[in-house]
Amino acid sequence: MLRGFFVILLFQLIGEVIQKFFALVIPGPVIGLIFLLFTLIYLRRVKMKKILNVKKDVMSTATAITSYLSLLFVPIGVGVVMHISYLEKNLYQVLGVVVIGTMLTVGITAKLMEYLNLYLRRKKK
Repeated sequence: MLRGFFVILLFQLIGEVIQKFFALVIPGPVIGLIFLLFTLIYLRRVKMKKILNVKKDVMSTATAITSYLSLLFVPIGVGVVMHISYLEKNLYQVLGVVVIGTMLTVGITAKLMEYLNLYLRRKKK
């Protein structure tokens, strides 16, 4: 599990470096985890024992971390309470952004799932 945790943190660090170097607005850990996803997809066909062990470690670590996902919302809640006066002044703008962001997320996720289902059906044939 420690090796999997190290790999996840390594990719987050790579994402942070890329984000700072190119001054991107996307958070570094998101960039790093996208790179991790593409790396795991690329290495899916590799049958080397060491790489298979690393992939298993990353998967088991990700599963274990997911069970503690609710703890990551505590800092967000504290941030909301700290900036409650800002939220009161800009309530409609914040609500608009939340509603639009939610609608975009649901729409993009639905389209992606539709595409992936179609891709998997074609691949089975």
